[in-house]
Amino acid sequence: MNAKLPVTPLASWIAAKIQAAGSRICQEELRAYQLASLNSTLRWARQHSPFYRDRLAGLGGGNLLTSLDQIASLPFTLPADVREQGLQLLCVSQSEISRVVTLDTSGTTGQPKRIYFTREDQELTIDFFRCGMSTLAGPGDRVLVLLPGERPGSVGELLRMSLEQLGAEPVPYGLVDSLSAVLNLIKRERITCLAGVPVQAAALARYWEKNGGGWAPQRALLSTDCVSDAVVRELKRIWGCEVFRHYGMTEMGLGGGIECAAHAGYHLREADLYVEVIDPATGLPLPDGEYGEVVFTTLTRRGMPLIRYRTGDISRFRPEPCPCGAGLRLLERIRSRCDGQLRLGGNGGLTMADLDEALLPLPGIADFSAVADNGSALLKLRLCLVLLEGFPVPAPALLRKALQQIPALQRAEQAGQFDLAVEWISCRDVLPFRAEKRRLRMTGGGPPQQLRAE
Repeated sequence: MNAKLPVTPLASWIAAKIQAAGSRICQEELRAYQLASLNSTLRWARQHSPFYRDRLAGLGGGNLLTSLDQIASLPFTLPADVREQGLQLLCVSQSEISRVVTLDTSGTTGQPKRIYFTREDQELTIDFFRCGMSTLAGPGDRVLVLLPGERPGSVGELLRMSLEQLGAEPVPYGLVDSLSAVLNLIKRERITCLAGVPVQAAALARYWEKNGGGWAPQRALLSTDCVSDAVVRELKRIWGCEVFRHYGMTEMGLGGGIECAAHAGYHLREADLYVEVIDPATGLPLPDGEYGEVVFTTLTRRGMPLIRYRTGDISRFRPEPCPCGAGLRLLERIRSRCDGQLRLGGNGGLTMADLDEALLPLPGIADFSAVADNGSALLKLRLCLVLLEGFPVPAPALLRKALQQIPALQRAEQAGQFDLAVEWISCRDVLPFRAEKRRLRMTGGGPPQQLRAE
């Protein structure tokens, strides 16, 4: 008989934040809280933000919405709005802003996106991190933080502060700059948990395996990029490590949702965020079970609230309840983006997540970049693969076999419409690529279509 799964700690955390009558989440209470918080945010934004004063000019006074379903009548906030009118979205003076995060907007022109937070906004993030990390860490744990933490208010610093509140001992490091240095730290400090970037964690585990093993972490939180099943399997195979996926983005306030022990999807930060899934083509809300674009509204943020912000991420709300019994909605893990799928005509589509699942299981692969050109009938895929030193270069036949696990590439290959070029980089100790959200670069075919996931 399977042991009973623990209920996600987010359940009691949300119940306390919404002042629920009991320790269990009642959907009626949660929705009433979200509606009241949404109306409060709408009033605040319209009163204090020049951008939202204009954008929400058509709304009446008092309780602006009488049901959550009416949120569909509100206009979206787009990434371009944040990039082009960031200061106009502010609801406080700049003197009250304690942290500004500048986001790389590669592929766009003009100013980068800047997200602004007050100290109180960041306290909300610390509180969520404390609750979320209690899923996998607690007093006595030594948690290696492999995320940027050198600047005040950075994600690594906020995570460190949350772990201290939790009673765990954070060991800040930053992004992995040396595989050997990080593994020596893991062994010396007897790290029990780590939080980091998926491909960096997988590279660490493979480097550990190649260099004699030793002490290994027991649990890991992976974030900042797509967490592929291939990475999860490798950490479990090599370290026996339980992996928890986190979903978030800077615009959300860094934290958005985290898996529980059931690993069935993300439990969301529903006391601070209202999340929708919409049809990316029509903008209309979709029922649970249907794939679409994730849209969120901040409910408690004061510095720079965002109303119906379009993330570009494709997912769905799972129609079945989580096995942990929390009674909270489950967002399926993000598998693609509206702007991250290359359409291959009748052959289907290709995403970076597809390539992750095909390539990362190959022995010694630490990371890769990919450029696809479908400007003609022939798909040209250019891969630059990072191979850990000491591993043999996979044979071309093995590489093609791995790629043919992707249905779109298999069909293109069978139709004689697939050309592959591969470059290898040997990695002794330092990973060559920047730790950021990895994207399938596309050339020749114009911008990818906005698609509903298939």
